[in-house]
Amino acid sequence: MVASLLAGGCTVALKLGYNQGPTLLYWWAHGYADFDGDQAHRVRELIDQWFRWNRREGLPDYTELLQRAQTQVQQPVQTPQAVCAFGDEVRQRVRVAWDHALPSVAEVLLTLTPEQVDGVERRFEKNNRKFRDEFLTGTRDDRLKAQVKKARERFKMVYGALDEAQARRLAQLLSASPYEPELWLAERRLLQQEVLQLMRALQSARSAGTSPGVLMQQAQQGLRRLQQHAEQSPREAYRQQQQRVLAYNCQVTAEMHNGMDTAQRVAAREKLQRWHEDVMALQRGS
Repeated sequence: MVASLLAGGCTVALKLGYNQGPTLLYWWAHGYADFDGDQAHRVRELIDQWFRWNRREGLPDYTELLQRAQTQVQQPVQTPQAVCAFGDEVRQRVRVAWDHALPSVAEVLLTLTPEQVDGVERRFEKNNRKFRDEFLTGTRDDRLKAQVKKARERFKMVYGALDEAQARRLAQLLSASPYEPELWLAERRLLQQEVLQLMRALQSARSAGTSPGVLMQQAQQGLRRLQQHAEQSPREAYRQQQQRVLAYNCQVTAEMHNGMDTAQRVAAREKLQRWHEDVMALQRGS
């Protein structure tokens, strides 16, 4: 269950430093769009507004989730479905956060120039090349090693280091995974094309004199459609693979958790307790 929590991004803000989150998020977005002076000022305002909302409304939900996880991590996982259910809770919280951010994202999209959209496209391609270099080059064994390394780091974040037997079992489980990185990359590129098409359609509508209110409505509708497609692909082949991978990952997480020794489960509980305390402190503004 805890690995699902990590996969959902619950601890990203803590890992990077929540109080530095607005600055980090701004520079991440700037790396794609290269904002000008007026845009930069407004984007910073919108990010600050979102973080104030999240501190007030979002963090209490994560506090409850982390508190519950401290108890669950000490118990065996009864079924892989229990892991999936916990992951669903995390994804639901991510949806709420995205829904709150959506109007602000739409506002920023409507300010982008054609040159900035071209820059976003170049950044997409750069990231795709990086993914291909890391996960789609070399032999099948090389690819598996890269996946195992990433998975071990995630488990280590919660339970501490895996012993050799656990690491071997993780490699065996991942070697049987239905995950296909080529299919994942192809789907990612299609989603990126949808993003670019939305940006360029909004620019065309703006040039044609569409009213600001209608433009905002179109932008938000397009972003909601993108969110739906990211969660559940409109393409049947990928959607089926998505479901198989999710089910298998829940199975892997359940088996790995059940194979952890007492010391590792204690370490996981203590780590979750520290995260819980950190979130409580963030809620208080300290």
